[in-house]
Amino acid sequence: MSDQKRESYPTDLTGRQWLIIKPLIPASKTGGRKRKTDVREVFNAVLYVLRTGCAWRMLPHDFPPWQTVYDYFCKWRDDGTWKKIHDTLRRRLRISVGRSEQPSAGIIDSQSVKTTEKGGFVAMTLAKK
Repeated sequence: MSDQKRESYPTDLTGRQWLIIKPLIPASKTGGRKRKTDVREVFNAVLYVLRTGCAWRMLPHDFPPWQTVYDYFCKWRDDGTWKKIHDTLRRRLRISVGRSEQPSAGIIDSQSVKTTEKGGFVAMTLAKK
C-alpha cells in the first residue's frame, strides 16, 4: 500500500486493485537514482484526470506534481504499459465471467462508422477547388 497522507478520492485504486496493476508498471531504471515518486499515486492521479475530465494542470495539489503525472502517462503510453494493463484487465474480466481469454469475434456497426463517398483526403481536396 502507498504511504498515502491524503484523503482518498473515489477514483483511487483499492489495495486489491493495486496488487493487480503493480506488477504491470515498469520498474525504475537500474543504475540510476532511486525512484522518489510513488507510482501508485501517479496512477491514482491519472485515474482522477480520466474520471473527472480535469486538465493536467488542474490536478489537486495532494497528488504528485501534474508534470510528473503527465510524464509518466506519456511514457506508459509510448512504451505499451497502458495496452498491457488494458489487455490484462480484459483477460481477467473475461475469465471471471466464464468466457475465453480472447474475443472470438468483433462487430462494426455501419451506423457508427461514417465515410464520404470518395473518402478522406480526396473528398476534402476536391471540395476546395
